[in-house]
Amino acid sequence: MTHFNIGIDTGGTYTDAVIVNPQSHETLATAKSLTTRGKLEIGVTNALGAVMRESSHLMQAQQVGLVSLSTTLATNALVEGMGSSVAVILIGFSDDMVKRSHLSVAIPSAKIIRIDGGHEYDGRETCALEETKLIPEIDSIKDSVDAFAVAGNYSIRNPEHEQRARQVISECCEHPTTISSELSDGLNGPLRALTATFNVRIVSLIIKLVNSVRLSMAEYEIDAPLMIVKGDGSIASADSVIERPIETILSGPAASVIGANFIANLNDFVIADVGGTTSDVATVRNGWPNINESGAIAGGYRTMVRAIDMQTIGLGGDSEVEINHKGRIGLRNNRVVPVSLLCHRFPELLGQLKVSLADGMGLARAIRYVFLPEGFERQLLPAGLSDVDKEFLLKINHHPQLFDRIVVRASDRARAERFIDHGIVQVSGLTPSDAAHALGLQSQWSTEGARLACLMLGRSHALIPWKNEETDNDIEGFARLVFDAMVGKSSQLIVNQLSGESFSDDNALVNVVTHGDGSLGYLSISLTPTIPVVAVGGPAAVFYPEVGRRLNTEVVIPTNAEVANAIGAAIGRIKIRKVIEITGVESGGYHIHHQSKPVFSINAGDALEQARQLADSYVRNKASSMGGSSPEINIHVERVDLPNMDEERSLIAATVIAECLSTPAS
Repeated sequence: MTHFNIGIDTGGTYTDAVIVNPQSHETLATAKSLTTRGKLEIGVTNALGAVMRESSHLMQAQQVGLVSLSTTLATNALVEGMGSSVAVILIGFSDDMVKRSHLSVAIPSAKIIRIDGGHEYDGRETCALEETKLIPEIDSIKDSVDAFAVAGNYSIRNPEHEQRARQVISECCEHPTTISSELSDGLNGPLRALTATFNVRIVSLIIKLVNSVRLSMAEYEIDAPLMIVKGDGSIASADSVIERPIETILSGPAASVIGANFIANLNDFVIADVGGTTSDVATVRNGWPNINESGAIAGGYRTMVRAIDMQTIGLGGDSEVEINHKGRIGLRNNRVVPVSLLCHRFPELLGQLKVSLADGMGLARAIRYVFLPEGFERQLLPAGLSDVDKEFLLKINHHPQLFDRIVVRASDRARAERFIDHGIVQVSGLTPSDAAHALGLQSQWSTEGARLACLMLGRSHALIPWKNEETDNDIEGFARLVFDAMVGKSSQLIVNQLSGESFSDDNALVNVVTHGDGSLGYLSISLTPTIPVVAVGGPAAVFYPEVGRRLNTEVVIPTNAEVANAIGAAIGRIKIRKVIEITGVESGGYHIHHQSKPVFSINAGDALEQARQLADSYVRNKASSMGGSSPEINIHVERVDLPNMDEERSLIAATVIAECLSTPAS
């Protein structure tokens, strides 16, 4: 029986679903559904249902061998301050280490418990674990928190104290617990502590999403493994990701890179993934994206999660248009709901816009509406909201209301901006997507709403004259300025990625290229990429052909580019990485640092061979537990040696790195 893979991607504007034949590379069906930011599972269910109906004459549900999901849930939750209330247990941390963890700033509501214990660099115990303090501390807060994180000093050299602390927590309560040594092999204890706390904070959210997807799969009688895309572009079983949701940071952009490689059939290229909220660019070599070993950023803080090396800026089809005092059009890095989309969902707003246009006063403010995200549930509000905050939120509902009617005081404005930043409420505005609708380049939403918004904002800044004749030409001219702003900023992003430089916005030589002029004084200036540029994402086909013209190259926009993320999820591979450290012992011999107390080996050869076997066994078993088959394993050894000695006697320390790629079994 032929098996098919389903890929689902939750983006800022749309949730996409595809059905792919992994053997023939054929895409059977694609579907899009609006992302319900208040409750992601609604959009996921809608997209899955649409793609199953579209393909019903080509395949049966029992032929689905795999469902894979790329999700922005982890990233959005950390940015927006959502998630469980948590406590973090720090073992053997000094005052400076606590400060460097940034825990009190990144997660102000987190309860921090410090106890004695921890280990030295070589895995020796610094002092005994202070269990007599730990148990009463847990008992005193277990009813006020939902989850625990545990981080011990040098726990990657010896995780015994972290493991014992987790056992103590489990004896006191049933709360989810994350220990830092199971998330990262990095030595930076404060950063591991922050990563572990971020992780356990979002466990309940990812569990809810996974359960919702499984209910949707059951509704369509799909009995197949559920996988989730990680930030390095690989996929992992949903059950394993439930324990380590932090690894899904950059899940969506990572899936787009894998999908672009699949549908463009290129091995070396620069990819631009342009969506509603962001534009992400990365360089792909030999079919796999470069990995950022420094760790991915989450909620403005660096973590110890390995993820693709991607440059991300707040630039998308839903970026808010801004006009300065000189009448110059630019794009802010925040996302708003396009007026054309809002009028598509609420057609009655067209009449309100026309009334405001006829009135002629406050036209820029008259396109700005505020409302709750679709699927929003008030019981999931983040902790720490004041009574005044909650009272203010009661004024806002799912039906759009004019921003100025809700926000009447300065304190209201600050509060509204905070809620918008955290994704608790949404606001509308003019966007490049609106400009594309006004120019006839897009048509899925309300063209009339887009043109009204262009006319109103253009007149409010005297960029469209107050006259009735030739209004159509004036609207299109204004929309073209917005379109050019989007293309110019996108072109500069590609130039920066290709060059490895960060050219400023006022660099004259780059500007004449990215803004389409091509000349400066008596100089003719052009730039030409030496590797292909591949553009994917919903807005790619609208804006990137012009980006290619300005950069003197043809941008590759593959078939199904608008759902590349979902395709990347559908065809992803399982990738397991294990790092085992070997350190020399002063009295002779070596310690092998694996998953528990260090193992002693008397000589270098035996230590290296044992570390290789442990690493090989770990990645094989881990891949198998995630449903992987046909593993491809590569083991790399990095040595630190004394000079001018034979290999057996010269070894000081070594790092054994095993990587396993495997294909999910259908």
